[in-house]
Amino acid sequence: MNITRRHLIQAAGAVALGAALPAARAAAAFSWKFGHGFPPSHPIHKRAVEAAAWIKQQSKGQVDINVFPNSQLGGDNDLLSQVYSGGIEMFTTGGIIMSTLVPHAAISGLGFIFADYPSVWSAMDGKLGAFVRDAFAKKGLHAVDRIWDNGFREITTSSRPIAQPQDLANLKIRVPVSPLYISLFKALGAAPTSINLAEVYTALQTGVVEGQENPLVVTDTAKFYEVQKYCSLTNHIWDGSWIVINGDAWEGLPPDLQAIVSKGFNDLAPQQRADIAQLNDSLGASLAQRGLKVNHADPAPFRDALRKAGFYTDWQSKFGAQAWAVLESAVGKLS
Repeated sequence: MNITRRHLIQAAGAVALGAALPAARAAAAFSWKFGHGFPPSHPIHKRAVEAAAWIKQQSKGQVDINVFPNSQLGGDNDLLSQVYSGGIEMFTTGGIIMSTLVPHAAISGLGFIFADYPSVWSAMDGKLGAFVRDAFAKKGLHAVDRIWDNGFREITTSSRPIAQPQDLANLKIRVPVSPLYISLFKALGAAPTSINLAEVYTALQTGVVEGQENPLVVTDTAKFYEVQKYCSLTNHIWDGSWIVINGDAWEGLPPDLQAIVSKGFNDLAPQQRADIAQLNDSLGASLAQRGLKVNHADPAPFRDALRKAGFYTDWQSKFGAQAWAVLESAVGKLS
C-alpha cells in the first residue's frame, strides 16, 4: 500500500486528538454550575463570568464554572437548597435568604449598623465576615473570603420624604418576606407589609402601599420612579452577596485548584464593589432627573430610635451572645 503525505497528516492528526482526550476528561471532572437570581446586566453576574473565565484559564481548563443568571436554575430558596444538597456547586445571594439555612448570615443585615462603606468592609473583611463564614462551614458550605456587594437599601415614597424616624410613623411600606425587615420598620413606627417584588409596582400605583425600600438599582430597573415622588438615602440596611460552594465539591478540588478558585473570586471583589458604588452614585443623579426628590438622612437618630424600641436587644437574644460580641466589636455598641 502506498503511504501518501495526506495519509501521514491524517495519522498525525489522529494521534494529536487522542493525546488531547485525557485533558478534556480532566476538565469535565470539575465542571460546575453557578446559579443566581441577578440579571445579566448586574455587576455580580458580569464579574462572576469574568472570574470563571480567569479560573478556567489559570487551571488550564480543569475547572470550568458555568454561570446561570436570572434564576434560570430556580429561585433563591430553591438554589440555596440545590447548593446545599449538591444539585449545583455554587450560588450567591444576600444574607437574608442565606439565613433560612445559616441564621447568622443575616447579622450584617441589621438596621443602621453601618455608617458607610469603609465600616462595611472593615467588618466583613474582618472578624464579622470570618464569623459568618465559619457558620456556613458548619452547614457544609464553603463561603469565599470576600463577600460581594449589592448596595445599601434606600426608601422611596409617594407621600413624604424620610429624613428622621418620625417620618416613618404609620407609613405603609413594602418590605421583603423577612422577620428582620418587618421588625425593623415596626420598631420605627411604620406599617410594613410583605409583597412579592413582581407585584410592588402595582401596589405602589394603586396605593396599597405608600413606599418601598431597595438598593437604587432595583428602584431604577423596576421603574418605581414612575409611581413615587421621594427617594430618601437612608442607608438603613447594607445588602451583601455571599458566594458559597457546596462543601463536597469544594473538598473534591485539589489544594492548588482551591487556591485558583479562591483567588479568582476574591481578587475581583474590589472591582465588583467599586461597580456597585459607582452605579449607585450615578443612579442617585439619574433618579433625580426622572422626577424623584432626593434627600440624605442622618442615620444616628434612627439608630437611637431602634435602641429605645428594644430592636437591638431583641435581635441580640436571637443571634446569641457570641455573635453579638463579634458584631459590636466591628460596628460599636448597639444595645
